[in-house]
Amino acid sequence: MCPTPVSTKLPHRPSGGSSSIAGFSSSEKPLETCEAIFPKMVSDDHEGIQKYKVFVSTWNVGGVVPEDDLVLEEWLDTENTYDIYVLGFQETVPLSARNVLGPERRRPSSRWNSLIRSALNRSSSYDPKEFSSKVGERQKVHPVKDGSPREFAAARDFRCVASKQMVGIFVSVWVRGDLRRHIRYPGVSCVGCGIMGFLGNKGSVSVRFQLHGTSFCFVCCHLASGGKAGDEVHRNSDAVEIFSRTSFAQGPSIDLPRNILDHDRVILLGDLNYRISLSDARTRSLVEIKEWSTLLESDQLRVEVSRGGVFDGWTEGNINFSPTYKYHPNSDEYYGCDQGRKGEKRRVPAWCDRILWRGDGLKQIRYDRCECRLSDHRPVRAIFIAEVEVSEDLNSLESFFL
Repeated sequence: MCPTPVSTKLPHRPSGGSSSIAGFSSSEKPLETCEAIFPKMVSDDHEGIQKYKVFVSTWNVGGVVPEDDLVLEEWLDTENTYDIYVLGFQETVPLSARNVLGPERRRPSSRWNSLIRSALNRSSSYDPKEFSSKVGERQKVHPVKDGSPREFAAARDFRCVASKQMVGIFVSVWVRGDLRRHIRYPGVSCVGCGIMGFLGNKGSVSVRFQLHGTSFCFVCCHLASGGKAGDEVHRNSDAVEIFSRTSFAQGPSIDLPRNILDHDRVILLGDLNYRISLSDARTRSLVEIKEWSTLLESDQLRVEVSRGGVFDGWTEGNINFSPTYKYHPNSDEYYGCDQGRKGEKRRVPAWCDRILWRGDGLKQIRYDRCECRLSDHRPVRAIFIAEVEVSEDLNSLESFFL
């Protein structure tokens, strides 16, 4: 995306309709949105189901530009095998007036994409201990223990199929190299919900594409902040705006879904900013003893989902991890725990960073957080098994050439 002058940013509502795709290197052209990329060689009358592993993660990086030696392998769990990575970031730039109103700062997102590319495509000779020893604690992504690690694949080949930034919200989607030719009709749509109701300091960046015969939509959000009673109403309002204003361009000769909820597989991720409606003291005491079920009874997002409001029909996995906000950077200490820090605002711990999904054909097999101390948030990640409709005739045709 080219830098946009202030004069064109203010009157223009960044709602749906954008179909541009960014983030390809000079040697990787964006995918064409026409049948030329994937000719209809076979009939769609005979459909089969194929399952793919999708890695989804959201991370508010607090305006920190990553160093060149930041290690991402443990966060991205590269010791295991996935087919698709969907990585959503918030606050890739500080949310200052200059960054919100001025030209887009693409250097941080380009840096993140470069680090992601290196991590996903690193050879099997990668040694986590060797790389971890080269960086400080602040830049280290700590592992999440989930059993014995697998061996690395001998060769890794992931390609970026979509990459889009709106102020500090940034989405980067990567797929296995052999899947890239089956990705059709990629598109993006940005919705600003921030200052004056439409600037991009808050809002969403959504990415859609079709894999074989199944449409996917990933919605990366940064909703209204605030820990006061009633602030959740603003977050609900942001979500309503995102669902109503997100719109994708139509395909040249196929009836593609235009709205978020029209897609076959939909995943929402981001810093949703929902808080826990309990007192500071009560919340901290329950966090201390890891009484997650009691805390979640007062979690604003869980309450909203259960009452059938703006998130009616959405599902979230079981939360068995500590609240992800708000930490002192480079620390495991929540804000407000140290009474000796003068002038420090007391921020009640909360699960601000969440991943939800909607519809059939998605099964979540993992939902956890990663212990990276880069910012005041901890990244959250989820693993899904996604069912995809694939032509049986096409399977037979591809097998013939193997």
